[in-house]
Amino acid sequence: MADFDFTQRFIFESTDVRGELASLEESYAHVLAKHEYPEPVAALLGELMTAAALLVNTLKFDGLLVLQARSSGAVPLLMVECSSDRELRAIARYESEQINSAASLQELMPEGVLAITVDPRQGQRYQGLVALDGETLADCFTSYFINSAQLPTRFWLYADGQRARGMLLQQLPADCLPDPEEREASWQHVVALASTLSGEELLGLDNETILHRLYHDEQLRLFAGTDLKFHCSCTRERSAQALLSLGLADLQLLLAEKAGTIEIDCQFCNQTYLFNEEDVMQMFAEQGAPDSSNTVH
Repeated sequence: MADFDFTQRFIFESTDVRGELASLEESYAHVLAKHEYPEPVAALLGELMTAAALLVNTLKFDGLLVLQARSSGAVPLLMVECSSDRELRAIARYESEQINSAASLQELMPEGVLAITVDPRQGQRYQGLVALDGETLADCFTSYFINSAQLPTRFWLYADGQRARGMLLQQLPADCLPDPEEREASWQHVVALASTLSGEELLGLDNETILHRLYHDEQLRLFAGTDLKFHCSCTRERSAQALLSLGLADLQLLLAEKAGTIEIDCQFCNQTYLFNEEDVMQMFAEQGAPDSSNTVH
């Protein structure tokens, strides 16, 4: 197993199917180090991170991919951001301190909805929604591609608190197999073989071994891996911009309430940014004279 995070693409030479494998260890460890998540929450978050890693190439965009799962249950929020630069960050919210270690997705996130948002640097923002009504997150992502009338796509996602691994198979436009019946039979064949892969195998074996076990009778081409890494996009400057949007009057009231120091905490990485009265006045001075409606007399 590689000691860095990466995705690796493969294609079947004689049929119209491509695949992708994802492996996350360092970025997953960074995310879990910031918060003490119960075991099933950490596993779900790892699976969602892996899905983002698999999707970032599949959706082909320049910007930010956001996966956000919300529910009315013990885990009201799972959220992963992955940029087209392949930088990941993630967070979960949970309410019960006594979450059963064997709890299922439906037990943890009843009435859940998964939002898949692509926010490009240029162009329009796109969002798709799918109900979290499958047995696993992988089932839910598979349903999303079925419901959105995109190319048939299947997901396998596993995480154990140390490693997060996943595999994606996607049917490509007809080329090698133009006959619809042959095309469908080939797709069902490669999916059936992939479904024999256990979570333990996916988590514990390298990509070459996994593909040999599944498809030793098939002709495959495995491409070089592409790295991913943990990165939080929070900065002191972004925090300052958020404060500026409140206006000077409200910030001076907030400073009085907070004994002269405003704290802004990043929920993703736990970084804290502190702003005192001198910082606030400097921020507004750099922005130019504040609007009179925001000035305290």
